[in-house]
Amino acid sequence: MELSILGAAIGAGLAAIGVGLGIGFIGSKAVEGIARQPEVSGKIQTAMLIASALIEGVGLFALVICILALFTK
Repeated sequence: MELSILGAAIGAGLAAIGVGLGIGFIGSKAVEGIARQPEVSGKIQTAMLIASALIEGVGLFALVICILALFTK
């Protein structure tokens, strides 16, 4: 049981790190794109929000899998 707790904790931590890095990367590139072409800022923001939502969904899915791995025998 102890190794499952450790595995779930490591998995949850890696999922959180991955989501943070992904959203940070998207945000920085979106700001860079808007700075280069301010006239298309609406399209860039829309694409950024969609991509951020998809990344958050994958992160949530990974955390659910970690919780399921923790509580299943």
